[in-house]
Amino acid sequence: MFVDQVKVFVKGGDGGNGLVAYRREKYVPMGGPAGGDGGNGGDVIFEVDEGLNTLMDFRYQHHFKAKRGENGMNQKQHGKNSPPLIISVPPGTTVKEVETGRVIADLTEHKQQAVIAKGGRGGRGNARFATARNPAPEIAENGEQGEELDVQVELKLLADVGLVGFPSVGKSTFLSTVTAAKPKIADYHFTTLAPNLGVVESQDNRSFVMADLPGLIEGAHEGVGLGHQFLRHVERTRLLLHVIDMSGMEGRDPYEDYLTINNELSSYDERLTRRPQIIVANKMDIPEAELYLEEFKEKVSGEVAVYPISTATRTGIDELLYAVADKLEELPKQETEEIEEVEERVIYKYEKEEAPFKVTRADDGAFVLYGEKIESVFRKTDFSRDQSINRFARQMRSMGVDEELRKRGAKDGDTVRLLDYEFEFVD
Repeated sequence: MFVDQVKVFVKGGDGGNGLVAYRREKYVPMGGPAGGDGGNGGDVIFEVDEGLNTLMDFRYQHHFKAKRGENGMNQKQHGKNSPPLIISVPPGTTVKEVETGRVIADLTEHKQQAVIAKGGRGGRGNARFATARNPAPEIAENGEQGEELDVQVELKLLADVGLVGFPSVGKSTFLSTVTAAKPKIADYHFTTLAPNLGVVESQDNRSFVMADLPGLIEGAHEGVGLGHQFLRHVERTRLLLHVIDMSGMEGRDPYEDYLTINNELSSYDERLTRRPQIIVANKMDIPEAELYLEEFKEKVSGEVAVYPISTATRTGIDELLYAVADKLEELPKQETEEIEEVEERVIYKYEKEEAPFKVTRADDGAFVLYGEKIESVFRKTDFSRDQSINRFARQMRSMGVDEELRKRGAKDGDTVRLLDYEFEFVD
């Protein structure tokens, strides 16, 4: 089964917790703190495997979680870092964040990798907090949580040439004629339910990859038929072969077919109208085709190259393949990224640092603290130890939490809520 679009949940591994420990050797009476740091959690990494051509592996597994780091150990031993969770994907895979639509990765080359969810950093052990004023601290940090997010994974086939056209115009037959691919061929619409790939080799030993895409119909860009599901694969091709039934057997006008398909392509993505295109006038072995071909050439008036062929008799196929190979040699191997695509990529620039916390009031009158920084500090605090609690209070004070709560009217005994925990405000 061909699968080219899935939603999955990914989570980087949590960092291991730091340890509170002390040296206990017999002849080291004042050994001091010896708690080690926790290990880092594993990243979730997508890696391209050119042997794959579908997202089938994601069909039955929708959750991917990397392992957490090992906790710190005695004698200042660092917990073991968790290895990354590497997930193989086919070339042409695009990963987007579901919530924002942001493009996280665009994977096209074999062994190319991208970190989709970063693992959390391990917490520090008490050996890292020793100072002259506090040589034996009972402070250790919990590990940071790994990133977690829902992502949309899409596959856009990587092919040099894409076959487009109405159903039953002979695309699959043409592919089976010029390649070793064996697509299903039958005399009814939508025989092709999934894209088929094949390697074409011309008589002068030039080769390229061709993709037979499911037939398009009017309204395909709006989801009619199978068009909307597979139009994304056209984006990756460098050259389009527009296959047209010149015999008129289906009762349609070839020129109207040509206009309709091009309209669907431009409606889906305006950039596709700038993609080089060659017209393949198929089924020329049928007598009526010659008349239709002359009319068609008059209407297009040389704006696009037209190559008459017959897959039944193999007439004109070699000339067409020579023309395709010549055209591909003129085109860059990878087209220059369009401005719209570049804007989607992450551009690093200076931005004013976000406030470490924000305050709001709940319906029950409690003051609610939230913000990425304060929540991170809270999660790393070990509340089972008094020194850690005091340190968290100092960190809150240094952020300006106490002062902001007073400005908001907080008084002794008022409830302050952070995540799922509640504190009592003491002025």
